[in-house]
Formats: sequence, structure tokens, C-alpha cells
Amino acid sequence: MEYEIKLWSRIKWINFNIMGKIKQNLFGGFSGKVGPIVGGTWKSVNYIRAKAAKVSNPRTEKQQNQRGKFAIAFNFLKSIAPFIRIGYQTYAQEKTPFNAAMSYMLKKAIKSDETGAIIDFKRVMVSTGSLMPVFEGKATKKNCNMLFDWVDNSGMGNAETSDVAMLLVYNKDKETAVYNTIAAIRSDAHAELALPENWDDDELFPYLSFINAEGDSVANSICLSLSARTK
Repeated sequence: MEYEIKLWSRIKWINFNIMGKIKQNLFGGFSGKVGPIVGGTWKSVNYIRAKAAKVSNPRTEKQQNQRGKFAIAFNFLKSIAPFIRIGYQTYAQEKTPFNAAMSYMLKKAIKSDETGAIIDFKRVMVSTGSLMPVFEGKATKKNCNMLFDWVDNSGMGNAETSDVAMLLVYNKDKETAVYNTIAAIRSDAHAELALPENWDDDELFPYLSFINAEGDSVANSICLSLSARTK
């Protein structure tokens, strides 16, 4: 049987077409739908719940753009996850290193152009912390190696000669990376990282960072300018 009930909602009467059945009497529970309310029985217990609200447009341009940013940031960080666990360890108490890196990427290193979301690799930080970074450095590709050179600034702030250099090279074309978290020490002012042979013509981004000898303080990474390759 179908009924119609009027409910007072402070301002006006609202009509609901009842597509459910009332059991026993008005207070004995019901099954089916009454406007935005769903009734039923589970293990002899009557229950009611509100229907889930429908999203009129779950794929708006803004939503799709945000999903695109999230996806591109996630894929990038996934390719360097072990490095990120060291590089963002300072945030381990507040959030996971991966989530901290994701938050930074979305806020600072992801932008949009006419093609959609893209990474601004110059603004990417593969590590961050309070250890003093270096301020002058360059990278040079030589055959299948990336050469890292920097000005030793040991003694500046909390920078120590024993700070360990962490190297990373990201291949934009192949969407993967190679890295070494114990490549040299700060006072060496030089380190090298071997590259795969099939990376010769790809677009590469070299990053340099440091971690102290105790392993509990990390520097902000810097994206080094890539000098003309040498043979």
C-alpha cells in the first residue's frame, strides 16, 4: 500500500511519496524508502538511515586537475621512495616521509599548463631538513656517469666535513631515477654517480643533498645546473 505523509520542517510542509511498507503500525518500523530515508530490518532489529547524497558532477574540471596533480606527484615519488624515506625523515613524527614529500610536491613543485599538471623539477626537493646545504655546485654528464662538484662549506652553520653526500639523478623521459645515499663526504667537494647506458639522450635532473654522520639531520636538496656533457 502507498501512503503520503506530510512532515513539518520549520518552514514548510514537505511531501514524501512512500515507496516502502509500514509494518504493524506507524511506530512498528518500515521497509523501503521514504523520501531521503531508507528503512529495513537486520537480525529482527528495525533500522532507518539516510540515503547517500549524490554528487551532481564528480568529475568537474577542478577535481580532475587536482587528481592529475596527485597522480603525477605520486608516480614521481614512488620512483624514488627509498631516497624519500631518508630525505624526509625529519617529518616522521608528524606524518610519514612519503606523505610529507607529497604535501610539498603538491604545494610547491606541481603546476599546470595547457597540457595539464606537470612537475617543475627545479623546485623539487628530494630531501629537506635543518642541516646546512651547499650553495654552489654543478653537475656534468660524462659518458655513463654524472659528475657532481660543489664548494665545500664545512664550518658554515652546522655543516661538518663528515656530512655524507646523497646523489640522485631523475630521468624525465623514462620516469625513473638512480641514486646513492653514501656517495662521498662534504669535504670531498666531488662525487660521481653511474648512469644506465640507455640514458644518453634523455632529459636528466641531478639533485645533491647531505645527511650528517649520525644520520639524524638532513639538508634541503638542490637541483644542480647541468653543464655541457664531456667525453
